[in-house]
Amino acid sequence: MHNGFHIGRIFGIDIRIDRSWILVFLLVVWSLAMVFGGPHPEWSTGLRWSTAIIAAILFFASVLAHELAHSLVARAQGINIHGITLFLFGGVSNIERDPDSPRGEFVMAIVGPITSFVLGGLFIWLAALSAGPLREIVADPTAAIARLHALSMLLMWLGSINVLLGFFNLIPGFPLDGGRVLRATLWAATGNLLRATRWASWSGQGVAWVMIVTGIAMVFGMHIPFLGRGLVSGLWLAFIGWFLNGASVQSYRQVVMQDALQAVPVARMMRSRPPTVPSQVSVASLVQENVMATGHRAFPVLDEGRLVGLVTLEDVRAVSRDTWDNTTVREIMTPFGDLVVATPEEEAAEAMKKLMGRDVAQLPVLSDGKLAGLLYRGDIVKWLQLHSELQVG
Repeated sequence: MHNGFHIGRIFGIDIRIDRSWILVFLLVVWSLAMVFGGPHPEWSTGLRWSTAIIAAILFFASVLAHELAHSLVARAQGINIHGITLFLFGGVSNIERDPDSPRGEFVMAIVGPITSFVLGGLFIWLAALSAGPLREIVADPTAAIARLHALSMLLMWLGSINVLLGFFNLIPGFPLDGGRVLRATLWAATGNLLRATRWASWSGQGVAWVMIVTGIAMVFGMHIPFLGRGLVSGLWLAFIGWFLNGASVQSYRQVVMQDALQAVPVARMMRSRPPTVPSQVSVASLVQENVMATGHRAFPVLDEGRLVGLVTLEDVRAVSRDTWDNTTVREIMTPFGDLVVATPEEEAAEAMKKLMGRDVAQLPVLSDGKLAGLLYRGDIVKWLQLHSELQVG
């Protein structure tokens, strides 16, 4: 299930906002209103808050540009993009798969920080044009900032934060951009994606734990160069480290899963001859004669031996119980045209990508246009667990 809100499409790529983004947006606006008001006590309340709101919007637009750069390069390499989501920690591109080569991985990773540096340089240049020579700002930053009007202040902040964003993403902690650059380098050196991912993941976990420990130290009053001290800053840094550690571990597990499923055909994991239902049967009959009798949660819908759709327990739950007798399976099923299907010869790794990409629990498996079975995500997970246990044993 997709959380959040769809806000539009750019270059054909869906853009979404996660619910967590709303919280961080409000926090950014509040903190910027305080930051802008500090050196400019003469600014009115309206000016401070409006400048903060515009700055926050442009900051997240910069984050979106960073992610769009990743997505466009990935699409140029023939990789499908399912969308971009802005969330608590910035943004993420939902890319279907990893690039096919170290070079492709390197280019896709490095283009994000480059975009942030270019935006940062552009905003700082525009700020200098509106505020005077940059050397005066560097010579006496405090006095120069106090002289900046609202537009210059906004541009200078945007320039600085984009440069910081570029440097932060270059930290060699997988799955940050810098970690992906590291993985691409290790991949090129070893010729082994799994090994390169494992080493890059270790690097990411190490960076994450440094962030966590540093953040805790800041909470207890230790002054850290460039970061300072304090409860809020320390907790935020530790929280980012905790998130990075989890993302690093999960990213490595995904690569391990893909490696384990390579060259394994869907036919080895699918359930042959699954129970089916005709499209004209009522929902009440579906529940009583199929769901209750078999315990299955999904049923291919066949008319004259031809697959016309798939009905699941979730589809049933979306219908009022009072209408079950008068509602047919055809009315609630997912029609064939909207289904993603697999073939018996297809690699299980590709099928798993389809399952995860559409966030569904099962795929119909077709052979020569006819139903051959159902592939369940849970069965793939069980196969992976068994495969792992056998390797350990």
